[in-house]
Amino acid sequence: MSDEKPPVEICKGVNDLDKVVLRGLRGSSAEVYLYGGHVTSWKNNHDEELLFLSSKAIFKPPKAIRGGIPICFPQFGSHGNLEQHGFVRNRFWSIDRSPPPLTVSCNKAFVDLIFKPSEEDLKIWPYSYEFRLRITIGPGGDLMLTSRIKNTDGRPFSFTFAYRTYFSISDISKIFSEVRIEGLETLDYLDNLKSRERFTEQCDAITFESEVDRIYLETPTKIAILDHEKKQTFVLRKDGLPDAVVWNPWEKKAKSMMDFGDDEYKHMLCVEAAAIEKAITLKPGEEWKGRLYLSVVPSCYRSGQLAPLRVLQG
Repeated sequence: MSDEKPPVEICKGVNDLDKVVLRGLRGSSAEVYLYGGHVTSWKNNHDEELLFLSSKAIFKPPKAIRGGIPICFPQFGSHGNLEQHGFVRNRFWSIDRSPPPLTVSCNKAFVDLIFKPSEEDLKIWPYSYEFRLRITIGPGGDLMLTSRIKNTDGRPFSFTFAYRTYFSISDISKIFSEVRIEGLETLDYLDNLKSRERFTEQCDAITFESEVDRIYLETPTKIAILDHEKKQTFVLRKDGLPDAVVWNPWEKKAKSMMDFGDDEYKHMLCVEAAAIEKAITLKPGEEWKGRLYLSVVPSCYRSGQLAPLRVLQG
């Protein structure tokens, strides 16, 4: 009898919550909780965790899970009348048994989820919609999230959105830390620590020595997060999401968060594909699609630059 595990498995997770495990051909994997439609784990072919999940994460409704890839909809942050980052991240989703067609090769493991607002949700945000989410892990271990939001209401509505991705990184607090972001240089950003005042990025690459909370505007489709100590680079690609959020709470704020360890800021970095500055508006019957594609490549420094440069240029 073969002990080979299936590419898609539905099982129980923390606090007996339902989750789906996706397995790639060469040993990579991802875990998705139906609570929040939330990706909580993404591992490479060597079983190394690539996403940060707080040791104090609360897997209990109505609290959102701290870490992984929570989805912010229909509101990003606290800039609106809804709860921070919207409410779909702390609602139960269902497995979509009849999803619309999307191109997927037979070598990819995937699951389709769907969320529709309840009567209680409609009291909070009075619009009807269908939110379909496909999570895919490719044969090489790449992770893709594709969101489709369809307006099933009789009125237009507008929303903001983000894939709030927590990357696991080497110690960012070291004096000579070599964790950096490339691809956002010379761009304008809104600084959430300064009442969303607008600035222009002056550095060749973004490095970290204190709290950062910025919304970069009109960003490229590819962004690279270099981690010299781990000798790897995360490559974030996105479609339908013009903005990018960069966030690390640093020491003081980390200590004020009940679901976040005091020192955990050292080993996480949020880089989020988002649509924030200009809200997305859907007329009745219209559908929006936003895609996040994550991969990891080996990397090193050559004259202080990303090697190979084809990560961003290819």
